[in-house]
Amino acid sequence: MTEPVFLIDELPPVGPAVLDGPEGRHAALVRRLGPGETLLLADGAGGRASCVVVAADRDVLRLDVRTIERVPRPTPTVTVVQALAKGDRGEAAVEMMTEAGVDVVLPWQASRSVTRWKEARGDKALARWRSTGREAAKQSRRLWLPEISDLASTADVRKALSAVDAAFVLHEDATEPLAVTPLAAGLGSVALVVGPEGGIAPDELDSFVAAGAVPVRLGPTVLRTSTAGVAALSILNARTARWS
Repeated sequence: MTEPVFLIDELPPVGPAVLDGPEGRHAALVRRLGPGETLLLADGAGGRASCVVVAADRDVLRLDVRTIERVPRPTPTVTVVQALAKGDRGEAAVEMMTEAGVDVVLPWQASRSVTRWKEARGDKALARWRSTGREAAKQSRRLWLPEISDLASTADVRKALSAVDAAFVLHEDATEPLAVTPLAAGLGSVALVVGPEGGIAPDELDSFVAAGAVPVRLGPTVLRTSTAGVAALSILNARTARWS
């Protein structure tokens, strides 16, 4: 059976350790892990500890930490600018992109976004995105948690695009497929822009192109905003060293 992953703030040293709090409660009560079973502790920043359960209480596991490992972040790093979407499609996008290895998700209030994050509603929505990213990271056993940034304006997105080595805007009218777009050797950072259900407005597209982004398409069909990001990320993973 695949070893379950539990996220903690700081990895313990090799030797005796205790897993308590919400993760300990989940491990003991929900997963019902017992003596002799194995699990992984992760700190979300590339660290992993392989552990054996020594004893299980109601909501605490006592562990023997056997090994500690540090894994570098995949390169190039990928930021996906995700336009706000209706219903739970934004959370679905975060979940799938996290499983595919996205490094940063930048929520974007596009001019054609139907959903609006305002005040308390926006805070709750952002918290759901971040919780979704955390849980998807655990499920997919990735050692680096994705960063879910604060809500970005179009000006914020333009600034982010100008700061990376390569940037691409997914657009249905683009002629060049992302699958064959030239990628420079040794890229350190890439950004992808995914528009809302109503598409990216012409002035937004012009702004992003002025910042150095290249419009690209994925294929002959138009994908939902909730699936376009993971499709584009998968193409980049396959074309770079991220999945090699």
